[in-house]
Order: sequence, then structure tokens, then C-alpha cells
Amino acid sequence: MSNILRIDRRSFLALGAGAAAAGALATPAIGQSRQRLTIGTGGTGGVFFPYGGGLARILSEKMPNTQATGQVTGGSVDNVKLISQGDADIGFSTLDSAYDGMMGIGAYAKEGKQDVAILAVLYDSFLHVVADSRIGELTSVSAMKGRRVSVGSAGSSTESIADRVLEAAGLNPKTDVTRDNLGVAESAGALKDGKVAAFFWIGGVPTAAVRDLATSGSPQLRFIPTGRELAEMEKKFPGQYRPFNLQPNAYAGQAEGVAGLGVANVLVVSSKAPAQQITQVLTTIFDNLEQVHAVHPEARRLTLQTAAAKTAVPFHPAAEAFYKSRGVKM
Repeated sequence: MSNILRIDRRSFLALGAGAAAAGALATPAIGQSRQRLTIGTGGTGGVFFPYGGGLARILSEKMPNTQATGQVTGGSVDNVKLISQGDADIGFSTLDSAYDGMMGIGAYAKEGKQDVAILAVLYDSFLHVVADSRIGELTSVSAMKGRRVSVGSAGSSTESIADRVLEAAGLNPKTDVTRDNLGVAESAGALKDGKVAAFFWIGGVPTAAVRDLATSGSPQLRFIPTGRELAEMEKKFPGQYRPFNLQPNAYAGQAEGVAGLGVANVLVVSSKAPAQQITQVLTTIFDNLEQVHAVHPEARRLTLQTAAAKTAVPFHPAAEAFYKSRGVKM
């Protein structure tokens, strides 16, 4: 697998990004030959980070002769690029971002088509559109016109979806709002401090940063529905998004359900990843599924059947073979 030069490069990337390892074990003694896997996760306030750290721990403990490390990244777009460049072995991504990467469009237009394939479908993320409830008239996406909002980290899947939702609401995402490019933890802090009126975040439920802000009660949050925008987006981006209703009391103070949109989250790998490695990773995950489920509430949604759900991005051939060997029809 990885040689020493590749490991050093990854370490450099992680340091340059201010990343901290999650789920890593101690470095093995000199002379040992262990397969090293890097998992691109996301920011510390989202679901990808703890999920990826948990997978890294399980792979390190259960997969023979392997040390896996979770790496903090900017999320989907970073991970797809890291996979394509050979600087990560597994990455978390939203399906729409993986599709854009495969096609070389959107956030990937400059770099071109990315080498990416599906390892597993994990769970659906909810598009959180969170507003300060003290702004009484801010009850819809279209009401954001003229306000300062956080649209997610620059180049992230959140930013891509936020722009599409703003457009679906009849706004120009570049000129009709004052944009802040903040990650979810920073967005929550900015809303708390009154620096933004609202923020977008695509992530699992509950997302830690949103949960903590809602629990604090300062300010009271309003979750803006996006069901109307979803209908418009389906016309332009068919099959990439689907209805997702946020259940009542998913967050503190949120007494009513919220009609919104969701997008599937996937694990991606290079289409050139060795077949044996793909088989080993999936075998380890599904032979230790109870431990995987304990990593995070969203991880409990993972089953053999849901992991093998067809998407617009093809599966790695070895992944498809694995699911079929376990009796899953694809």
C-alpha cells in the first residue's frame, strides 16, 4: 500500500489544514509493515468527523495488519479531491458532490473530472436552514434577500446546495445576500453572536454544533422549510435530492416538523483502489456492524441493503461484488 513518501505527504496536508487525527492508534514500531488507510472526514462540528473517526478505530482494531486514521477536512469536496489525487483512501461525501466530481462540474470545474467510485451508501443528510427566531419576518428562504447569511465553507457541498436553494427561491445567491463562508461550528457561533441572520448546513441529525446551539436557547432557533425549493431543484437536478422531513423535537425547542430536502451521504474510494483492499474494508465493516452502529446515531442506519442502494455514481467493482456475495440484489 502506502510508502513512506506518501505517508509524509499526508502528514504535511493534515498539518497544513490544521487537521487533527481522529481514531488513530499509536504508530507501530519501526520494522513493522502495516497497511495505512487515511479516511477523509469533515469539520469537527458535523457528523462525518465522529463517524469517520469511529470507522478508523474499528478498521484499526479489526482489519488485519492495518492502521486507519480519520483526517479533518473541509468535507465532501475536499474528500473527493483527496481521493482522486491519491492523498486519502476513503472519503465521506454527499452524493451530489460525488456526482459533480465524477462529471467535473460545479466545485470541480477547474480541476476537471475526479476519479471517484462508491464504497457504501450511508445515510441521508438534512439541509438545515437555521435562522434567528428574533427576526420575525425571516420565515422563508426568499426572505433572506438583503441579509447576511452563512452559506457553508467555500467550495463545500453545503455552499453548492445553498446556492441551488437560493436560486430555487428566486434569489441571486451572489448578489441578493451577503455571504459568509463558515463551517457549521463557526456558523452556529456567528448566529449566536448576531453576526449572521441565518445559516445553511447539510448534515446528519443531530448535528452536534446545531444541537448545542439549540440546547443553549440563545437565540431561539427557527428551522426554515425548503420543500417548495426542492420541487424547483428537482427540475434542474433530477435524482440528486429527495424529501426529508425533520421530525418534531429533533432539536431542543423545535416543537413542529419541518418539510425540507435531503441528500444521500456516501463513502467514496478511487476506482483504481485494489480490489482486495475494498473487500477487506467492507468485510470488516459489516462483520462488526454492531460496533459501527455505536459510533453515531446516523451510523445505526447502515445495513447491507441500504449500503448497496444504486446511485448516479457507480460502485467500485469490488464493492459491487462484495454486496452480491452477501446476497444483496443490485
